[in-house]
Amino acid sequence: MENELFVTNSTRCPAFRSRSIASTEPTIGWCINHTTPSRSHRIGVFTLDQRPSFTLYRMRFVDPSGTTRSTVGVIGALEVVDDGAGGVLPHERTTPKAKSDRLDLTRATQANLSPVWGLSLREQLTDALIARGELLGEFTDDDGVEHRVERVDDPARVRSISSLVGSAPVLIADGHHRYAIARTYRDEMSATPLADAASTTMTYVGELVEQQLSIAAIHRLYQGISFDHLHQVLSMSFDITPVHPPVDSSIIREMSLRGSLCLVDRSMNGWWLTPKPESFQGLRDLDSIRLEQALRTVSHEVAYQHGFHEVEAVMRAGHAEAAIFIRPTSISEIRRTADERMLMPPKSTFFTPKLRTGLVMRPLVV
Repeated sequence: MENELFVTNSTRCPAFRSRSIASTEPTIGWCINHTTPSRSHRIGVFTLDQRPSFTLYRMRFVDPSGTTRSTVGVIGALEVVDDGAGGVLPHERTTPKAKSDRLDLTRATQANLSPVWGLSLREQLTDALIARGELLGEFTDDDGVEHRVERVDDPARVRSISSLVGSAPVLIADGHHRYAIARTYRDEMSATPLADAASTTMTYVGELVEQQLSIAAIHRLYQGISFDHLHQVLSMSFDITPVHPPVDSSIIREMSLRGSLCLVDRSMNGWWLTPKPESFQGLRDLDSIRLEQALRTVSHEVAYQHGFHEVEAVMRAGHAEAAIFIRPTSISEIRRTADERMLMPPKSTFFTPKLRTGLVMRPLVV
């Protein structure tokens, strides 16, 4: 578990270590009130790896376009670096969020229970993960996503994977708050026997390439501003035309074809928002940035929600004055974010399908 196996290049790159514990059954969970990772190991709920290993995590699913997709990444322990130090990069600004509960859970369990999701800039990482490992478990969830986890403990392959991940920066796709908590915990443990273990945190790493990612949009819900006022302000930056007939789930595909966003009221009546070129000159090709720019001078509250039907439910229940459906962020813009060390607005990306918690856990004390 503690072997330091990585290669650096001229760019600051993170260490990536093997991990050490896997669930014997993908569906088994455990309760902090009754047990701990170490006790779960003793009673047979989890199996502790006997030598350095990684977990390959594969998913097979149908994306929103109806295409069957397969992805693969590797779960290991990624170095925890200071903000701005390089090597591990955020990709978007984060919203304020209470961190104490998750930090308290880490303190109580002395374990990483849920992985950060990272995207490696290292080309050919996917090629190194294609070969199957030892099957640990597989299942299909309620959304039809097939999950499969495999152990890799061949020393040569472990070294190869670790070197590949450690040779290029990793962009945080999901789990910015988890990574920030890992940084806090590392600092708390710096003068304790856990200092070395706490210097890394469990992370799933996949390659930043089109074939390995499915990205959905996170739509915007507005309060603190009337629908009419919002419509008026948006008209200064967008050409606004009615949507016929009333909005349904097909709107997401139509938005991409038209190059437009879609504004809806509580009755799910819709209006196309087509950006005026002169309004957004010099800005990045992100709907989240366009909306920040268009609404920068007016007071409003914004919440975030993925999924057409989830947004529709909020609107019909009257819990927001208006909603704006936006388009997914492109892979090219995510790559640009990494290459140019920029940050997107909060909730610009929604990576799907989500990794399942509980298949792999990383005890900091064994």
